[in-house]
Order: sequence, then structure tokens, then C-alpha cells
Amino acid sequence: MTSEQRKTQSTSGRAKRVDPAAITRLATADPSDISSLIEPYRRELHLHCYRLLGSLHDAEDLVQETMLRAWQHFDTFKGSASLRTWLYTIATNACLDALKKRPQRTLPVAAYPATDPLGSIAPATAEALWLEPFPDSWLTEAADNPEAHYTRHESVSLAFLTILQMLPPRQRAILLLSDVLDWRASEVAHLLEVSVSAVNSALHRARITLAKHYHPDEREMAQVSLTDAATNALLSRYVQAWETDDVAGLVALLKEDATLSMPPFPSWFWGREAIRAILTSKLFGSGVQKKWRLSPTGANAQPAFALYRADESQVFYRAFGIQVVTLDGSAPAGPVAAVTIFNVPSLVISFGFPLQLPG
Repeated sequence: MTSEQRKTQSTSGRAKRVDPAAITRLATADPSDISSLIEPYRRELHLHCYRLLGSLHDAEDLVQETMLRAWQHFDTFKGSASLRTWLYTIATNACLDALKKRPQRTLPVAAYPATDPLGSIAPATAEALWLEPFPDSWLTEAADNPEAHYTRHESVSLAFLTILQMLPPRQRAILLLSDVLDWRASEVAHLLEVSVSAVNSALHRARITLAKHYHPDEREMAQVSLTDAATNALLSRYVQAWETDDVAGLVALLKEDATLSMPPFPSWFWGREAIRAILTSKLFGSGVQKKWRLSPTGANAQPAFALYRADESQVFYRAFGIQVVTLDGSAPAGPVAAVTIFNVPSLVISFGFPLQLPG
């Protein structure tokens, strides 16, 4: 069987998930019946919108809008395409409309030069400028399609998303539909109401941009196994160093050219010595002992932690944000290549953690 035949078989298989005759009957049925048809797609639509928007919360809003539109206009769905395709059409177009009014999202390491740790830290900028982390617990359980250019986990990594957000919105949508979801060019063209040649042209330009900026070593980092015993041992040492104020032990776990960033602050730091300086002067320099507490989780298919900071009395630890750790996948068990601290306390709620822990 050829690659194109496998792709056709795969896509047609997805289209048969819902019986068109049953859908036609339900078009005028009880609203709860319609909800039962569209709700199973919520999680994968949320991931699709997140990839397009780079924002966890914006994606939630757009998925809610998608489900509402689908519920209100279910009578217009005739079953000529799959229900999944119809819902992705609504979601993609809603996201593209939203992107016309919103700035491109990125991370500090992609937007600014590294900061001198002996200088001042730039003030926080609008959160709408920055990517947000995505909980691993929200990743869909569907198996990766071997025909797709990028795996499900790779396509949600921070390295991939940072480059993806550089693309114009329509190119971004075409690349995601084609190379992540493995849609045929004709399907993408129908969704966006453009010609197949326009889809192929945009896809070619998008692939050139990714090839230029998204490198294999970053791809390797995204594929680190979190079930590996050596990796878990390294992460345990990492947590212990944070929670015992062991700056030297923490720095020892870093690559020589590791980075530390803390959006929404645009300042970021490159290299062990710069990170050592900023850890000593800012993150561990208040005189409070055992200032930090980390609760393990996963974000963007990478190790992550809900990060809490003690108040001065140490009666409580209050949410500080979500910390995502990128490991160097070219060597067994690390070392740590990047630390991204999303300094937005409310993010911990989306990851299933409380805003406050007892001291």
C-alpha cells in the first residue's frame, strides 16, 4: 500500500466515526443528544486551538465558542463530511478570526537578547505577549499517526510552538492541519475555502520557516522519556535543590549553555554563571529559608512543576506559577537545558493544584 493510500484510508476511517443517518435524525432531537455527539471532541479541539493561539485560556474560550456554535447550528450539518471535520472547521475559523485582533505570542528567549544578571530585570510586560503552558493531563489519548510529520507530543513542545507562532495565522493553520493532523490538501482547502494550490504554496513556505528555525536537537529535547529511572533521579535532585536552597546543586544540573526565563518578564539569562548569579541575588536571595516548594506535573510533554513561594512567616506557600523544565535529550538523563518559569499564579489551577499550600 502506498503512502497516499494509507493516508486516504486513515482519513476515511476518521470520517466514519459517526453514522450520517443518525446525525440527520438527531438534528431535530433533544439538545442533550447533540451535546453527547460533540462533547467527545472537546479535548482534541482544545489542543488544536492551543497550538493555533499559544494560549491555554484563549483556547478554552474558543473551544467553548466552537461547541456553542455547533450546538446552535447542528441542523446545518448534513453528514457530507465527518463530524470531526465539521467541528475542526468551526474551531479553526474561530481561531483565525481571533488572531486578527491579537498579538503574536512567543517566549523571552525568542524575542530579546540575554540579560546581564548584574543589571536590572526588565518589568513584566502584558501577559498576552507570551506563550502559556499546556497541561499534559489535557493531551488527547489518540495514538500518533505515523504519516504525520510531527508527533502529538512534539507538536506541543515549547520549542515547536515558539517557532509555530512565527508563522502567519493561515500558514500556521495549514501546517497544523497538514503536518500534525495529517489532513489532505483538498480537505484543508475545503475548510479554508481556498484552492489546493494555495494550500500547497502556504504549506511549502511554512515548512521552510520551520526547517530554518526548528532544529533536530530541540526535537530530541522534546522526546525525553519521563518514565526513565535516571531521568526521574535527576528530577528528584532538581526538586531537592530548589526546596533546600541549594543553588550550587541546582546549577550543577544545568547544561553549560542552559537558559532561564520567567515570562511575563522579558529578561532571560544564558549560561550557568548568569543563572547562578540571578538565582543567588533574586530567587534565593531574600533570607527566607526553604523558600520554594515544587509539586510535580507535566506541561507541553515536558517535566513541569507547580511552583510555590513561602510568605515571610512561612505559614503558607502561595502559588507562583508553573515551571517547565527542558532536558537535553542528546544525553541520558539530562542535563537541564532550559528552565521556563511562567510567573502567573492562576495557572496552577488549570494544572489541578490549589493557590495555597500549608507551610
